[in-house]
Amino acid sequence: MQIEMDPVVRGEDGATLRVVEERLNRFENKNTWWRHDQNDTMAEFDRLFDEAVARIEGQLGATIPLVIDGQEVDAGSTFSVQSPADTSVTVGHYQNGTRDHVRQAVAASKRGQKAWAARPWQERAAIIEKAADVMAQRFYDLCAVMTWETGKTRFESSIDVDEGIDFGRFYAMHYREFGGFDMLMGKPFPNETCRSIRKPVGVFGVVCPFNFPVAITAGMAMGALLTGNAAIIKPSTKGVLSGWWVFQCLRDAGVPSDVLHFVTGPDEEVSAEMLENDDIDGLVFTGSKRIGALAMQKRLEAGGHPKPFIAEMGGKNAVLVSDKADLDKAVQGVYRSAFGFSGQKCSACSRVYVHRDVADEFLDRLVKLADAIPVGHPRQKENFMGPVIEARKLDLYREVVEQVKADGGQILSGGEVLADELGGHYVRPTLVTGLPLDHRVFREEFFMPFAAVAVVDSLEQAVEEYNKVEYGLTAGVMTEDEAEQAYFFDHIRSGVTYCNRAAGGCTAAVVNGQSFVGWKWSGSTGTGAGGRYYLYQFTHERSQTWA
Repeated sequence: MQIEMDPVVRGEDGATLRVVEERLNRFENKNTWWRHDQNDTMAEFDRLFDEAVARIEGQLGATIPLVIDGQEVDAGSTFSVQSPADTSVTVGHYQNGTRDHVRQAVAASKRGQKAWAARPWQERAAIIEKAADVMAQRFYDLCAVMTWETGKTRFESSIDVDEGIDFGRFYAMHYREFGGFDMLMGKPFPNETCRSIRKPVGVFGVVCPFNFPVAITAGMAMGALLTGNAAIIKPSTKGVLSGWWVFQCLRDAGVPSDVLHFVTGPDEEVSAEMLENDDIDGLVFTGSKRIGALAMQKRLEAGGHPKPFIAEMGGKNAVLVSDKADLDKAVQGVYRSAFGFSGQKCSACSRVYVHRDVADEFLDRLVKLADAIPVGHPRQKENFMGPVIEARKLDLYREVVEQVKADGGQILSGGEVLADELGGHYVRPTLVTGLPLDHRVFREEFFMPFAAVAVVDSLEQAVEEYNKVEYGLTAGVMTEDEAEQAYFFDHIRSGVTYCNRAAGGCTAAVVNGQSFVGWKWSGSTGTGAGGRYYLYQFTHERSQTWA
């Protein structure tokens, strides 16, 4: 039997990998902020962003429907969400979807998915590429939606949208490079022709977080759809409007209505049905370890055969500062990683291990930077840090600050709630030290602008302390010593690792650069978003042999 293959997937002597590598190296990340900065056009960026913020402000407060099989659905009751940046502003009113709504979406997906999977994979790739283009056309509006809905500054919102666009373009490019994952294998016997092909799983539940409501929603949904699956998007209750905009970009790009659905509502209804419904063939999830662990348990209890569960579940990330570090890089790297988007990134730096010999100078410089961070409404370009997402975070912040004081720790910077003063959920970025290495501030993920600093005697001790926690998402080292760099990379138990990165000591993974993968309780598959293996997770491999 003659099988036509893309030349890229037929190489026999390393040519395949060389061609793929050359194409990947030609991939251009969008990097909107960076390009404006490099081209000295930030005034234009600011103008377009400010216009979009005003434009979206005039659209806030709308009622958003469910969309099932192309039909807008009124669930009969709604919930409302206020802006964390200004709690007097209602972002939107959203449907309280039920289990039955999820079942309707699943039934439609079952009807439509086979036809979607049967379409030439090149058509699906083109649709996902078009969706990325639509997102690029709506770039500033997507940024502005997040500024109102989640409190992202113009810088943080821009990198969020960029990442969503990059996901679509990179995944589609990668899918093309490997011929839709259809490859000839070896010939075990002269009369046999063998082929490996990856088939879609079926219907995917796409459960999204609030903190990257454009990028992660787009990336997870695009991964499922591109590989021939149906996708039921369930946005975070704090990120519905952003998810709605992503959904519209996908729909407007041509994703069929019977394989793309949008369902909002309480977790005990919508999320529970997604976990327990046996006709949902896979789940892709980004959120907390607590919810992720519960989801895995529920999927097992639901019975049936094992099904894909692709989860990223947070981290307790650290930057390790050696006595051989460039302190300029170290201070900048920690500052940006700890307090960007108010510490609400899965990769945020929430602990620092600094060598005793440089601790005083490092802390003095870091505290001065933290003390000077402007906090306020994210629409104002002078503000580096906006709000935390909800009032419950203010309660947790107060609780942890008081415990630090009670346990003999020292508040180096921050420790104050500013909510009453600014009209939203605002706190000061906070640095603490002087606590035992097994204290909760070094073990628990808080998801707020709060970093604990420990003084250590060696890089080896810092690595040992890092590895003790149950998470393993991101870690960074600051050292100019090559032997220490090698030791760090050889011994750290983390999926995403950085060395001497001033732009983000342990944050700011970029598509096609840093695969965003969690070890231990930070992830369920050992495969990262934005990397070369991500799409495989949405498929099953099939071996086909002709004799």
